[in-house]
Amino acid sequence: MSDYIKQLKDILVKELAKCYALGLKSANVMLILRQGKPEATIKDIGEYIIVTIEGKEYKYDKWYTKPVHLAKVLTNYFNPRCK
Repeated sequence: MSDYIKQLKDILVKELAKCYALGLKSANVMLILRQGKPEATIKDIGEYIIVTIEGKEYKYDKWYTKPVHLAKVLTNYFNPRCK
C-alpha cells in the first residue's frame, strides 16, 4: 500500500465509519463503499491522486494536497450523504 493511501485510509476509517467502509482494490487503489457498493475510487498514480466519484475524475497533486487535506474534502462530501 502506498504511504499516501495508508495515511488517508487511517484518517478516513475514523471519519466515515458511521455509513461507509473502506476497501483496498490493490496496493495503490482504495474504495469507499456504502452497503458493499463503491461510492468512490482513490488511485495513487505517482505524483497525483485520482479520485473518481459518480463517473467524474478529480486529480490532486500529492505535494500540494496532503492526506489530511484530501480526507477533509472527502469527509465534507460524504458525511452529509450519510442518512
